Amino acid sequence: MSDVAAVKELVDKHKALKQEIAKVIVGQNEVIEQILLSIYTGGHSLLIGVPGLAKTLMVNTIAKTLGLDFKRVQFTPDLMPSDILGSEILDQDRRFKFIKGPVFANIILADEINRTPPKTQAALLEAMQERAVTIAGEQHKLPSPYFVLATQNPIEQEGTYPLPEAQLDRFMFAIELKYPSIEEEIQVVKTTTNDEVQELNPLLNATKIIEIQHLIRRIPVPNNVVDYAVNLVSNTRPGVDSSSDYVKTYLDWGAGPRASQNLILAAKAHAAVNGKYSPDIEDVKAVAMGILRHRIIKNYKAEAEGISEEIIITKLL
Repeated sequence: MSDVAAVKELVDKHKALKQEIAKVIVGQNEVIEQILLSIYTGGHSLLIGVPGLAKTLMVNTIAKTLGLDFKRVQFTPDLMPSDILGSEILDQDRRFKFIKGPVFANIILADEINRTPPKTQAALLEAMQERAVTIAGEQHKLPSPYFVLATQNPIEQEGTYPLPEAQLDRFMFAIELKYPSIEEEIQVVKTTTNDEVQELNPLLNATKIIEIQHLIRRIPVPNNVVDYAVNLVSNTRPGVDSSSDYVKTYLDWGAGPRASQNLILAAKAHAAVNGKYSPDIEDVKAVAMGILRHRIIKNYKAEAEGISEEIIITKLL
């Protein structure tokens, strides 16, 4: 199949996937769109939202429609790295045997990732970056494709451990979940308080998703779009001469080169699902909020004046 035909097929599959997910999830179109873009490009996503917004149900539903293996890990203060990665045990023949942990699945939901200490958070770092885990000096490959979708609770700061910047940077998107509208909430209540069970059909599989990821990487990008993405990221850095006084006033740190890479990859995927064969500057703008939100660090002045990351990014765009 030619790449042009593959893009057309992706457009149809993407629409069908969203319709299938909508059988269970009401609204949240932007959130679902960003999660799917991160899956098409092989990235990880961080979902930020108050409890009760169906984050777990959403990830479970997406995993089913993609035809992928799904595991959920509830992060707690006493969770150990071996609870996620697995451990070696002595079997009945007195040989060491590796028992795989829940990290060995296509999609991992790391629920309330900021509730666990840094040592356990760090256990996910190698898995996210290398797509492998090392136990007792031996490396074990993770299944392909592999995605970590983590949730973070923004309001309950009691007993939480903020994610270090290095780990936040591993997530392609940081996606904010908002409360549903009144109409959406009415629909949620109607559909979840009856006896009906929605059957979900898997529309893709692991092989097809890997093909989509290769297709996205083959999409050509004009030089002016790459220049725009790199300049946008560079302008978030207060120490750079080209950055504005606004950025120097309100930011301590800007985004690193991984942000530029993710902007281009996400823009390619955004263009492809909208039937375009090459991304333009509008595609970069469409994905910029989710990619930059968790990579810029505000200073005390921004906190004091109530200036959010969204306001800063909008001003940059």
